[in-house]
Amino acid sequence: MQNLLDPAILFFVFGCFAGFIKSNLEIPRSTVKFLSLYLLMALGLKGGFALAKTGLSHELMLSMFIALVMSFLVPAIGYWFLKNRISKFDAAAIAASYGSVSAVTFVTAIQYMEQNQLNPNAYMAIALVIMESPAIIMAVLLASMLRHQQNSANTSGPSVKNILHESFTDGAHLLLLGSMAVGFLSGEAGKIVMQPFSGDLFKGMLAFFLLDMGLMVAKNFKEAKSNSVILLAYAAISPLVHACIALTLCLLFNITLADTILLMVLSASASYIVVPAVLRYAIPEANPSLYFGLSIGITFPINIIIGIPVYIWLAEVFVRSL
Repeated sequence: MQNLLDPAILFFVFGCFAGFIKSNLEIPRSTVKFLSLYLLMALGLKGGFALAKTGLSHELMLSMFIALVMSFLVPAIGYWFLKNRISKFDAAAIAASYGSVSAVTFVTAIQYMEQNQLNPNAYMAIALVIMESPAIIMAVLLASMLRHQQNSANTSGPSVKNILHESFTDGAHLLLLGSMAVGFLSGEAGKIVMQPFSGDLFKGMLAFFLLDMGLMVAKNFKEAKSNSVILLAYAAISPLVHACIALTLCLLFNITLADTILLMVLSASASYIVVPAVLRYAIPEANPSLYFGLSIGITFPINIIIGIPVYIWLAEVFVRSL
């Protein structure tokens, strides 16, 4: 209940409400783009400042290793589960969406943790970067294999090289990396100077962005819920499954509570910005309404409203019991 009373979450719920009653409330796309870039820039700066303070510790390296493992494991599980239930191209695209991550879900989790004195490690933004691209690469390779099997090489689309370039040089991704570098190089002095920008304004900007996300969820919910029961179940249940796998790995490697929570949140999230943008031309055989609709219409609101507090509760129960 406390999570629902957070102003940012309440604005998300309000956005959903406004969308469902078909209000003409609308955030200009240019404003939404700015908010998205601001959140990534602020998140990158925080991660860079934290990394400058802690350095490449053993704890950090273990957490990044688990992030890398999950970035390959989640799409592999998703494709294995879906490939015989829907088109294999659709299975690859959905697996990529769920194998990649949502920066907004991650940022919301950090805000929730700070509110509950759980001391999130800002350097975990590095995990966000690590988990962004492997699922896209896997999906593109799977799609290439499928086209080869179908003897349709002449419609193979962009090369893997081009997709890799697109993935690693995407503006949002590059801004996050660049901001982390700036934060790392400027260190504590930079943190003090940028505090009004990357700290004081952050909560309000997140609330504004979540308002737009609520409107988008309402817009896509009708189409998302028209999917098969199998896909709806996957969108609703797989985040918890992925979070539990991450929790298991974190327990095996004795990862701290804060890092465990954020690795669970990242593993449970699904991309609705970067991956759909790349897959539209990387896997044109896949249906965008499936991989975009499920991630934004079903998984995102579940994670924001219910998932984050559940993942935190699970992490606290198991990590603190050891």
